[in-house]
Amino acid sequence: MNTGSNRPGEVAVASDETKVDGVHSEQRGLGSRAPEFIKARRMLHLSWQVGVFVIGLAVVVAGIIMLPLPGPGWVVIFGGMAIWATEFVWAQLVLRWTKRKVTEAAERALDPKVRRRNIILTSVGLVIVGVLVGIYLWKFGIVMPWKIKDQ
Repeated sequence: MNTGSNRPGEVAVASDETKVDGVHSEQRGLGSRAPEFIKARRMLHLSWQVGVFVIGLAVVVAGIIMLPLPGPGWVVIFGGMAIWATEFVWAQLVLRWTKRKVTEAAERALDPKVRRRNIILTSVGLVIVGVLVGIYLWKFGIVMPWKIKDQ
């Protein structure tokens, strides 16, 4: 029985085994991060998971509310996902995927060709806006609100 502990089908036996097992180092850290005395009692662990889910849900809902309103909506949503990730594997996998995509996007944005293109597009846009503002001011001039005469 001990010789079969490295088989892929037995990864989810215990979170401690995956941390020790070099073959499955990619899955290190997945699983519940509740204290051991909570994990040892099924009902206490289930209550812990429900509490973590409810708190994470409240934070995510607050972040969703902040999206159209003033506030750091996406930061709060990812904070709620991080709360869920302390207990649920699916949230840990979502956060890993998100971190990987953000890192890839940052690398693409810092690519010299992309940066050069973005600088050129921004410069052209600013020149166009400057020309349009100049034409407007030339045609209509600038009138301060305190100099407007009543007709």
